Amino acid sequence: MDLSFTDPVGPPDAPLLVLGPSLGTSTILWESVAPALTATHRVIAWDLPGHGSSSPAVESFSVGDLADAVAVAARDAGSGSICYAGVSLGGAVGLELLLRHPALVERSAILCSGASIGEPSGWHERAATVRAESTSALIIGSAQRWFAPGSIARHPDLTGRLLHALQDADDESYARCCEALAEYDVRARLREIGAPVLAVWGEHDQVTPESSAAEIADGVRDGRSARIPEASHLAPVDAPAEVSALLDHFLNERSR
Repeated sequence: MDLSFTDPVGPPDAPLLVLGPSLGTSTILWESVAPALTATHRVIAWDLPGHGSSSPAVESFSVGDLADAVAVAARDAGSGSICYAGVSLGGAVGLELLLRHPALVERSAILCSGASIGEPSGWHERAATVRAESTSALIIGSAQRWFAPGSIARHPDLTGRLLHALQDADDESYARCCEALAEYDVRARLREIGAPVLAVWGEHDQVTPESSAAEIADGVRDGRSARIPEASHLAPVDAPAEVSALLDHFLNERSR
């Protein structure tokens, strides 16, 4: 699987932090948060198949396959272990990384995500819609789900660019991401995860609400949850300062 990664930013000898995207977005999701994390980490972000700079998918894949591809790239970057933070589908990849590559991930922040997300039938319906009508059919609904009230007015440039990223995503790749999410469910395996996990939820998020974060935090062996006020499903866009501060504290706990 050919995923695109940004160039590392931050001190060359700092721990590697990998940032994962939400479905329909790209690495620009993290633009307002990443700079605050580069003081203590070497930061890279990645794009889903057919999103941003990544090549379109040529075959079906699972969320676990995405995690394996991220693990390969992280090891190629020369890091003995990594920290990880991901939103929604990117958060699901984070949980799969913890399960499939436990020696690689030191700690992980799972934002606006869940150990399962939505219902399989809904994902299959969305995949069919995109194949028939393109991702353009999702723009209005995504804007309503992604952003908290008033967020588009507060962050017009970034929210607009993210909606354009959705429109520009490869339709077949997006559909295959939906099908991967339809099969994704690690609820029964959460207790296998021993690394520290922070599960973050946005106050206005209807996709992965507080109950989704609580399920993760309560299910892993070393978990906690945190609420981001005035945020919806794309918390790094709605509340970048709050997300930056929360991640900085969590990621640097080990050295304080």
